[in-house]
Amino acid sequence: MKVLVIPDVHLKPQMFRQAATIMNTRAADRAVCLMDIPDDWDREYDIALYEETYDEAIRFAARFPDTAWCYGNHDLSYFWHCLESGYSSMASATVQRKLLELRRTVPEDHPIQFVQKIDNVLFSHGGVLNYFVEEYVPKSKYHDVDAVVEEINKLGRLEMWNDMSPVWLRPQHPGIRLYKPRKLLQVVGHTPMDKITREKNLISTDVFSTYRDGRPIGTQEFLLLDTVTWEYKGVKCL
Repeated sequence: MKVLVIPDVHLKPQMFRQAATIMNTRAADRAVCLMDIPDDWDREYDIALYEETYDEAIRFAARFPDTAWCYGNHDLSYFWHCLESGYSSMASATVQRKLLELRRTVPEDHPIQFVQKIDNVLFSHGGVLNYFVEEYVPKSKYHDVDAVVEEINKLGRLEMWNDMSPVWLRPQHPGIRLYKPRKLLQVVGHTPMDKITREKNLISTDVFSTYRDGRPIGTQEFLLLDTVTWEYKGVKCL
């Protein structure tokens, strides 16, 4: 299956419009969004931009209902009332309302989750750490990937709001052991990159983030991934 990955959004509504244009070319069978929809540098008071970005996300969800959505730490900070860098108290009511609207828009059989699995690829905001699986999933289910994903998606704030969880992990650091690295490819956002990068069984995609002055950190490309062969490339909306 060909999948188009929308990485960390951070108040860039045009990303959903660009992704929709690419999807309309039939370059991908479905999309995955790694979310972090709210918050960006010095935008705490730009409530209209929060509204516009979520409206584009909701429109995309309605137009492409097979899209898989993965919670990011910035999304959950409003839902769980946990302060986060860039958190906007002015926009909190807007984010909570729009996130609930997004949750109602996605089909019941494709809910927003911490971790999504397509073929032998795991999609999450930060990555699934092997230690996290050992800590929170019963040993009897460790080798059943679908069961592991299901168990993780049942967890809540107490387990997920920490540096080891799939919404916070930064797996690019040396010495990180991901879950089942010989069997599974993992696709993550969360950590700004200058280009889409694959290291062993990890693809990092956060290439739309910017510096405080607005300069792009990365190439501003979407990942197009074959979830069977694991072949991939970056694509831009022309």
